[in-house]
Amino acid sequence: MGSSISVGHVKVPGATLRYEARGTGPVLLLIPGGAGDAGMFEGMADLLADAGHTVVSYDQRGLSRSPLHTPLTDQRVTDWGADALAVLDAVTPDRPAYVFGSSSGAIIALALLAARPDRVRRLVAHEPPLVELLADPAPYRDHFAEVRELHRTKGLGAAMARFAETPDGRRPVGEQAAAELPPSVRPMAARMGANMPVFLEHVLCPFSSSRPDVDGLRAAAGRLALGVGRESADQVALVGPARRLAELTGAAVVEFTGGHLGCVTHPEEFAKELLAALRPTARRP
Repeated sequence: MGSSISVGHVKVPGATLRYEARGTGPVLLLIPGGAGDAGMFEGMADLLADAGHTVVSYDQRGLSRSPLHTPLTDQRVTDWGADALAVLDAVTPDRPAYVFGSSSGAIIALALLAARPDRVRRLVAHEPPLVELLADPAPYRDHFAEVRELHRTKGLGAAMARFAETPDGRRPVGEQAAAELPPSVRPMAARMGANMPVFLEHVLCPFSSSRPDVDGLRAAAGRLALGVGRESADQVALVGPARRLAELTGAAVVEFTGGHLGCVTHPEEFAKELLAALRPTARRP
């Protein structure tokens, strides 16, 4: 039987954020990526709560059940990092929290840690697609720009087909098994479909081309782990930035089951590995 879920709302500049919480104990904030929302973590949220955490996740501004109150434009990492802080302030105003971010959610988590390390007990950023950290970011920057242009000119189907490929047209091996949503997150599918145009047009390019605060992250490296999927080795835009950021900051690298969506496709194994990575004894593999 799953934990009971409480729902709350936080007003932030330009939006109202919907969040949900379950369990008791130290707060573990889960930040979804891409077109996902709080439902992205449904497969592992109860497992994390059963391990002794108050598990909190939320819908990003302009996605799913977190409406914008201003016209939709390109989104900014700094604003979404401030949103994450606002959720933390609502659920744990006096104590730092554990934080996990996936994909673009990992970019947000890193911005939160760099800006407010006092609010983070330990953070795992899983495969942040910060392509500007790569030795040659141009092919990946151009790829994401091509996806956005395909969405504008040929529609969502063409854009998603190209998005699922590497810049040279290959389908990553680790993601082929993740094509179908597991039962735990299927209720989110309709919301993801509605969110995807927002993500492709206003989040994908500005977030992936942003530059993290390396100095701030280096100062907080003892609280940071960079996650990479064991099935993501051929996805340079995802694994490369994580490993490069670890080199720049001295933070740990931790390997996780599955690929980019390991938390969705392998929730039980991923939850166990996440709990282990949140301990300060995590080391480079």
